[in-house]
Amino acid sequence: MEQKNRRPRLNDDADTHHRSFKGSSSEKFSHKGSERKPFGHRPEGESSSFPEDGHRQSFRKGKRQGGPQNGIKINRMKGSGEIIQNKISRRKTRQAPPEPKYDGTTRLNKYISNAGICSRRDADKLIEAGAVTVNGEVVTTMGYRVKEGDVVAYGGQVLRSEPKRYFLLNKPKGYITTVDDPQDRNTVMLLVQGCCRERIYPVGRLDKNTTGLLLFTNDGEMAKRLTHPSTNVYKIYQVECDRPVSREDMQQMLEGVELEDGPIAVDDIQYQNGGRDRRIVGVAIHSGKNRIVRRLFEHFGYDVKKLDRCVFAGLTKKDLPRGRVRELTQQEINYLMMI
Repeated sequence: MEQKNRRPRLNDDADTHHRSFKGSSSEKFSHKGSERKPFGHRPEGESSSFPEDGHRQSFRKGKRQGGPQNGIKINRMKGSGEIIQNKISRRKTRQAPPEPKYDGTTRLNKYISNAGICSRRDADKLIEAGAVTVNGEVVTTMGYRVKEGDVVAYGGQVLRSEPKRYFLLNKPKGYITTVDDPQDRNTVMLLVQGCCRERIYPVGRLDKNTTGLLLFTNDGEMAKRLTHPSTNVYKIYQVECDRPVSREDMQQMLEGVELEDGPIAVDDIQYQNGGRDRRIVGVAIHSGKNRIVRRLFEHFGYDVKKLDRCVFAGLTKKDLPRGRVRELTQQEINYLMMI
């Protein structure tokens, strides 16, 4: 019996009822066994948009190559290498707009905001309400600029506007953390003098023999938040003891011990340098109690020879040699604002 719905066979010359895939790529076969015709063949008198060689027209850079123009518009591809190269060239030659020169004046709303009264938007409301005076006169003009020497007052109180500044010091050994010392000893303020015109002060304390990171700022709100016990700022110390630290003591520190001012436990403690010298350990802790790390190790009978704070509130000592100071980046400041 003759089989119906027979599937086509590839490369079979005997099968003339289906398309054959055998032959030159430049030839075309009909479906129903008709004679071979060259690719692109059209009946006599009918126009063709293909060239005589039987190949389609090529397109380069959005233009038709060869063949008659039939009015078809080819759009240039937006992702072409030429356009990308032009964008790169423009960016290289582009120059940032010049920064405005400081003329010695400050917008009144910014002056009020820098004084810590409120935000600039709220300062505009105070100015509009007539609650701010400059040199004894009420100012309600938006955009008013305060000159150096002007006296700005709000609620009967003279305002002192200072921009907030933030600096990080890698404290060396032999300096005490205080602003003024009656005994005229070396203080950390000697290491940050000349950094800015604003009066900055240290956040927290490091004792005389402790080295590492110490933050300075004139932002009282941030300083109070970072030093408050409820904040639990994250810190990492490298501790070098007079003898190897046992694993049993390290485990006890993780579980918690009772000191004279209450219980304390570290977040993590590990040997440093691959454990080659077990006198040196790294300690991660949140507590901000006075001399807490030294007192913790002294509780187990260790004498701390060196103590260095490597991390404070997410800030590290990267690219900050001992005794050097640098200003915080805006990204670091934003991070501290979220603590």
